[in-house]
Amino acid sequence: MTDAAAPSSSAERRSPLIGNRVLLTLVVVCLLGVGLLPFASMAPNRLVSGQSMSTWAAFAPWQLVTLAGLLALLALASFAHLMPRRPGHAVALAAALALLALDFVALGGYAHRALADASPAARVSQGSAFWVLLFAAGLIMIDALQRLRPPPVWRALYAATALTLVGVCFATDLLSPLSIMREFANQRDNFVDQLTRHLALVAGALVPALVVGLPLGLLARRRPGARNVLFSVLNVFQTLPSIAVFGLLIAPLAALAAALPWLREVGVGGIGAAPALIALVLYSLLPIVRNTYAGLAGVAPGTLEAARGMGMTARQILWRVEIPLALPVILSGLRIVTVQAIGLTVVAALIGAGGLGAFIFQGLGQYAIDLVLLGAIPTIVLAVVADFTLQLLVALSRPTRAGQG
Repeated sequence: MTDAAAPSSSAERRSPLIGNRVLLTLVVVCLLGVGLLPFASMAPNRLVSGQSMSTWAAFAPWQLVTLAGLLALLALASFAHLMPRRPGHAVALAAALALLALDFVALGGYAHRALADASPAARVSQGSAFWVLLFAAGLIMIDALQRLRPPPVWRALYAATALTLVGVCFATDLLSPLSIMREFANQRDNFVDQLTRHLALVAGALVPALVVGLPLGLLARRRPGARNVLFSVLNVFQTLPSIAVFGLLIAPLAALAAALPWLREVGVGGIGAAPALIALVLYSLLPIVRNTYAGLAGVAPGTLEAARGMGMTARQILWRVEIPLALPVILSGLRIVTVQAIGLTVVAALIGAGGLGAFIFQGLGQYAIDLVLLGAIPTIVLAVVADFTLQLLVALSRPTRAGQG
């Protein structure tokens, strides 16, 4: 009995006090951000720097109490001896949603109070502490989901809840006094046009990249001799700076449009959507080709032998065996490409392609930070939503253990 009890006692002594160091670190970051950084700023107009407001001055008393309670609850969830791991992760998920909501409610409440007796030109902007709490809440959600590992459906429901919560904050009058929302009100029609153009450019790059990249990935798998040459050529495009590629395409496309007027009539020219789409497709090819090759190469030889033994043709093996088993890896490549394309499309605004980057560069030219954020924040949201959606598709496309056996 003594020998049996010894390993158990040793395991108890070795059990860590802190069960989730990431969560505890994020709580400390929140405390430092709240204590040292401004939560909001009040400015007399759009261009003048505002007066910083601390969290203690911007939050209502009940909001300060709620914030302290949420941070204490999150800290409690990070200690293994105070809360079991799985309940702790569930508490972190719930508290992160509440922290996210409190962050927006506090900012909107302060903006309404600060602008009640101010001039019409006065502006309230979010400060560093607001962003610290926002990103910390998001990271807590991601960390807890990764540790808890709920089914994909539950991940989707949780993400939809978080997005709905943020959407309600923007759809109501809660955040209407903010400077960024006033910029949105002034640019509403143009914003919709640029957002639509941004999405069209991303889709216009992904579709040709898939149409070309998937067969090239299959070619790299079937023809080892062509693999090194193919990857070498695609690596060259991937290493070129995006602005340099846009610039290199201006002269040849302009000359081509001048030589062939019908190309100019359909929108092909040295600037605009044509060079942007070509550059985005070139940047998207390598991840798709490489992941397609890796996914097909990862199919077990025994599985292929079993398929041949069942009398399947090469075409049937490709569509019924290889592609379904390689699909998670292929979708992972598509995930990388989609997020990359959303970001690179911002730079395409420099050559007249439009998109959300137009607000960013316009704001930089006018020294208007809220106009910059009007383009940057939706870009980040698009990338996060696309990344999470494709992660769910990757999880759903993975075969079950029974299917693999």
